[in-house]
Amino acid sequence: MVGWTLTRYLAIRFALTILAVFGSIFALIYLVDFVEMLRRASGMANASAAVLAYLCLLRTPAVSEQVLPFAVLAGCMFAFVNLSRRLELVVARAAGVSVWQFLTPPALVVLAIGLFSVAAYNPLSAAAKDEADRIETDLFRGGRNVTDTSMWIRQRSVDGQSILRAEGSTDKGSKLSAVSVFVFRQDGAFQERVDAAAATLKPGFWELTDARISSPEEEPHFHETYLLATYLSAEQVTQSFLAPDAVSFWRLQDTAFRTEQAGLDANRYRLRYQTLLARPLMLLAMLLIAASFSLRFFRFGGIARTVAGGVMAGFVLYVATKLVGDLGGAGLLSAPIAAWTPAILGSLLGILALLNQEDG
Repeated sequence: MVGWTLTRYLAIRFALTILAVFGSIFALIYLVDFVEMLRRASGMANASAAVLAYLCLLRTPAVSEQVLPFAVLAGCMFAFVNLSRRLELVVARAAGVSVWQFLTPPALVVLAIGLFSVAAYNPLSAAAKDEADRIETDLFRGGRNVTDTSMWIRQRSVDGQSILRAEGSTDKGSKLSAVSVFVFRQDGAFQERVDAAAATLKPGFWELTDARISSPEEEPHFHETYLLATYLSAEQVTQSFLAPDAVSFWRLQDTAFRTEQAGLDANRYRLRYQTLLARPLMLLAMLLIAASFSLRFFRFGGIARTVAGGVMAGFVLYVATKLVGDLGGAGLLSAPIAAWTPAILGSLLGILALLNQEDG
């Protein structure tokens, strides 16, 4: 067993290095976003530098959360390289400390960081992102910086299923503009298409104005008002437009359940939930990858090549994670498999590399 003194020393060294790298990345993201926000808000009287600085501060946690695995990878590699250059690893090995004993303190630190990021930092970043979206909407509403993007809603009602497409939305999704609705009967057969200038969500139905109705059985005709039954509430419509990274970890399961009950696709919320659950294991995989490239004696050089190899391995794992995540988001893989497979494979490959390197 590793002594308490060595355990505490290694844990503090790795924790401080990882936090320093993450803090540097956080500051860099903030500065880049602040400069871009200044460019977007140029000429706007209500967008002062203080407001934009506060807005960027709210936006940064959600972005920095995505690069946390790279911060762990870089921080662990820096810590290992420094320990090797100062011959502390050599002394530890000479004292009979194996690589697995040496990795125990940083592994505990990494797992603690992963648990904290999921349980505390993620809810904080989600709340900050929600507030940032509100402030950004108030600042740029109706300005030249606002762009409308088309959105789709699939819903169920007492009359059957229908699909709504809108060019834009206001009031958190309760008012839609340039709406097209494809209405289906209870047996799934197509019934009619409705094109309307606007749609407003009322309790239990959508109210479409200036509607043009087209169906296979009759000629197109117009109505000033068209009512479309729905089970959706204003909150559920908002959730259909809500990005998964804007939902707190503690609310993801409930959001997925409510979204599915309304007939909407909840797969991305389930995938996000499983990805957050797998984050501590993903960070542990980054530690093992860093160790497999950095646990060596650097007296004769080769540091740059080693660091480049570790960064490349982390990048490959990141690309694999995004690829599997896209497959999970598309419904081709289940959410648990898409979220846990990269972390498990990364950990196993790191352990295999260390076994081959340290134990022959």
